[in-house]
Amino acid sequence: MTNKELADLIYPNISSDVSIYEKKYPERNLPEGAVVSRFAPSPTGYVHMGSLLTAFISSFVPKTTNGVFFLRIEDTDGKRSIDDGVAGIIKDLTDFNINIDEGALDEHKSIGAYGPYIQSQRKEIYQSYAKKLIEDGFAYPCFCTEEEIDLIREKQEHKKTRIGYYGAWAKCRDLSNEERAERIKRGDKFIIRLKSPGVFEKKVILNDLVRGKIEMPENDIDIVLIKSDGLPLYHFAHVIDDYLMRTTHVLRGEEWISSYPIHNQLFNILRFKEPRYGHLGLLMKIDELGSRRKLSKRKDPEARVSYYHEKGIPIEAVKIYLLTLANSNFESWYESNQDKPLTDFKFDFKKVSESGSLFDLEKLLNISKNYISKLSAKDVYKNLKQYTKKYDKEFHDLIEKNENYTIDILNIEREQKKPRKDYSSYGDIKNHIWYMYDDLFNPSLIDYDFQNIKNKKEITLILNTYIEKYYSIDDKEIWFDNIKKLCDELGYASNMKEYKDNPENYKGNITDITTVIRVALTTKSMTPDLYEIMKLLGKRRVTERFKLVNVE
Repeated sequence: MTNKELADLIYPNISSDVSIYEKKYPERNLPEGAVVSRFAPSPTGYVHMGSLLTAFISSFVPKTTNGVFFLRIEDTDGKRSIDDGVAGIIKDLTDFNINIDEGALDEHKSIGAYGPYIQSQRKEIYQSYAKKLIEDGFAYPCFCTEEEIDLIREKQEHKKTRIGYYGAWAKCRDLSNEERAERIKRGDKFIIRLKSPGVFEKKVILNDLVRGKIEMPENDIDIVLIKSDGLPLYHFAHVIDDYLMRTTHVLRGEEWISSYPIHNQLFNILRFKEPRYGHLGLLMKIDELGSRRKLSKRKDPEARVSYYHEKGIPIEAVKIYLLTLANSNFESWYESNQDKPLTDFKFDFKKVSESGSLFDLEKLLNISKNYISKLSAKDVYKNLKQYTKKYDKEFHDLIEKNENYTIDILNIEREQKKPRKDYSSYGDIKNHIWYMYDDLFNPSLIDYDFQNIKNKKEITLILNTYIEKYYSIDDKEIWFDNIKKLCDELGYASNMKEYKDNPENYKGNITDITTVIRVALTTKSMTPDLYEIMKLLGKRRVTERFKLVNVE
């Protein structure tokens, strides 16, 4: 029996004329140097930060080269796939504005001419190439049961030799085609394996985009190409898909480096042009003991991408942070080019860390503070309203009812050369401005701390004297002069230099006076500009809050 006859027996309804796919998926008409890359997750759970970083880099590089970024769903392992897994992946990418040029839009719809973009829908393509490999003598049916494979592994462990299905350990490799046909006809279950031409003692070289030259032994394992359910394993499927989808750059985690000899061998056997590979380091974290460890989906809430939505951290800030992780020279570029679009940055694979990037949530929050501080008050309000609509309905209704007032609050010390950087996230804003709303200002829950002035009668005297004689918010200079007059009348130094020179001559200083006023109005000793706060509250509310201070 010939290889072709065996191939026809295994796949009677599948054509081995794979040239039809060359015509269906031609070379892309793109500018020279354009990058075609992909994000190819399995629908086994939510996208975590490591995956998001890979997806972001894979989408960023094509945008800077007039290339193509596509989404492929690798769902051939049905046992691990979860319900709504595809929809979850697409939502996670969309929520971070990682937009695809081609790929799956949901389980049934896609955009682009190189689909289907869900692997389980490409079954016939994989089987066509498997049939061609059988005809060419590079693949064969394997009838070994799980128990037989386990027994092979046990013997290898006992002999302390390499684990795997190769050489003399590959029981079904040298069966005759007649024996294979007989077993197929009697209904024996089988899978399709690669008949590897590799020699373990020889070396294969990976010229990695990130790590440079890496030497590894050739693959000599007869890996599984097609499972008994007719679907391929990752190795076989991704090689075919990356070729037919005309991928130029494959960016993936460093855990796949050891698989490269398999992939290189498949590209050679199939006579496919191989894409460039870049293996990215893991995201790391410093644990409680000061040791570096992998950012964990189980241990670290910040590993979930939903965490950033729940906290209200702007997706733009997350992207800026991801670029600081991706390229070591981005941070200095960004400092000098904050008004330019991120796509103006020239990504350099040589500047990607080989050892993995250290994930620093505090640094991300600082980037977020900087980002929010540069937005207009109207934009902050719009984003805050969108965030609270989902995560704090009560506050959402309050700021919606007081739109212009809220915008004015958010604008305090914003339109200046060095705007304030109070808000690290939209979820953080309420904690900073709640006292500006009478609905949230509950004196029975307030514990006033007036700092240096402890005497209750003195506090009452300061507040009453100020509101009766010195209250003015028409002009900031007059307002400040009046507070100085209040100091002079009550025995406090209105000039800090004089106070430092002769502190014994005064009850305290102007800072102590403004702290009493500030705390009475806001409960806080540190706030944005007190004049702006008082101007927004107005005299009636200032007077009411002074009266609320419990100094009895």
